[in-house]
Order: sequence, then C-alpha cells, then structure tokens
Amino acid sequence: MKIGMCMFLWTTRVGPEHEALLEDIRETGFDGVEIPVFEGNTADYENLGKMLDGLGLERTAVSAIGDPQYDLISPSKAVQTAAVDHMRWVLDCTSALGANTVSGPLHSVLGQFSGAGPTSDEISRAVETQKLVAEHAAKVGVTVGLEALNRFECYLVNTMDDLCSFLHMVDHPNIKAMYDTFHANIEEKDPTGALTRNASDVVHIHISENDRGVPGKGNIPWPETFSAINAIGYDSWLTIEAFGRGLADLAAATKVWRDLADSPEQVYREGYRHIVEGMSLARQS
Repeated sequence: MKIGMCMFLWTTRVGPEHEALLEDIRETGFDGVEIPVFEGNTADYENLGKMLDGLGLERTAVSAIGDPQYDLISPSKAVQTAAVDHMRWVLDCTSALGANTVSGPLHSVLGQFSGAGPTSDEISRAVETQKLVAEHAAKVGVTVGLEALNRFECYLVNTMDDLCSFLHMVDHPNIKAMYDTFHANIEEKDPTGALTRNASDVVHIHISENDRGVPGKGNIPWPETFSAINAIGYDSWLTIEAFGRGLADLAAATKVWRDLADSPEQVYREGYRHIVEGMSLARQS
C-alpha cells in the first residue's frame, strides 16, 4: 500500500518552486505525489521526475479533458482524432514523469452536457477512441485509470458499475478504473459495495472527503471504506484529493467557494494520519 497526495490542492503545474512543499509532504510520511498533467512538454515532466527522485518521492499522474476540441465522444472524426492525439500527449508526459498510472475522467469532456444520458452512439465512439488510447498507453507503459464522476460533472459514466461495464467493452489491460470516495458518496447507493463488486478493475483510489476538504472530517463512511479496501486485497495507491481556493481557475472549476480546511497543511498532515490509522484498524478487524 502506498499513500499519495494530489497536488491539485495547490496547482495544476508542479515545478521547482514547489520543492520545499514536496519535501514537507515527504517528511510527513507520504510515499509519493500525484502530478497534474495539463500543460508543458515531455522535457518538463522528465525534469520534474528527476527532482522527485532526488526528494525520494514516487509519483502518479492525474488529468482531465476540459476543452471541447478534445472530445473523445464527438461525432466529428476530426475532433476524435485531435482528442486521441491529446491523450497520447498526456500519456507521453506521464511516462516522461516516471509514472505508470494516469487517472481522471479521461473519457469525456468535464462539465459538458447534452441534456440527456449517454446514447449508444456516444458509448460506441467512447469505446473506439479508448481502444486507440490503449494502444499508445501500452506502448509507453502507462495504465489509464478512468474515473466515474458524479452527474453534476459529467454524464457518460456516473457509477462504478457503469464505468466497469464500459471497461469490459474496451477490453484492454491498459484501460482500467479509479475509485473516488467523493463521487461514490454522491452516486452510489452502496459506495463500498460498488468498490467490492468492481475490485478487479480498480487500479487507483482517491481518498476524498464529502466536501473535498480534510479526509476524516466529513461524512464519508471511512471505517467501512477502509475495511472494503482491505478486504479486496487492494495494494496500490491511496491518494488524497482535496481542493482549496489557492488557485482561482481550479477553485472555479471545482466549485470551491469557501475554505474547506484551516490550511493545506491540515489537509495532508491530518489526512495522512487518517489513512494510516484507518487502514491499521481495518487490518485488525
């Protein structure tokens, strides 16, 4: 089991200016960090990877599709081609970073809605484009952990059952699932059951409170969640994802209008202890 901290709490572009913060995250006990991939080039991520190596931090990657010109389910072949090319860039940057997993809602455009649920044509286009993404993912040694998002952020896949049914249509080992406690808390009638049923497809887990603040300070059923994680034999990353108001564009995108914690330090220090203690209790029970 590895414990990670997503850098979304501070930025969408990590650089040398974050070195002191990264050092403190490592001193707290984290095994690694989750690096946003939204801009830059492979050389930037290769250099960042070297810095993380020097700090003794492993890493995963996270991204999302916010621009409609990169819509993987568009009826336009030209847009589909641009979208797949964009995903190849994300995968190349992830590989250059030294990460073997990139997660997020990398199946459709974040916040773009049709006014209805997904059509069979949209699902078919999604399967087709994911197969193309999978080919490049396998080539560069990266696994994509697709994320089921709540209905207020996307409409293609909102539940773990829907996501994993979709994955079985894609049927490729480099396209898998991420489980996120925040989204499951909104969409699943039985959040831990949704994880347990689909355990074989899950390659990454986001630990996120119901208000996206300090893990353990809200109403996510944490004892049941940690028990389920332990019961399925999951042995990969538990990464804290939280958001704040430090970056205006990211705060607007995540709809954060108020402070969700006393400080960022509270989020990662108390969040780390919450995971360690929660998993310890789960193993003892």
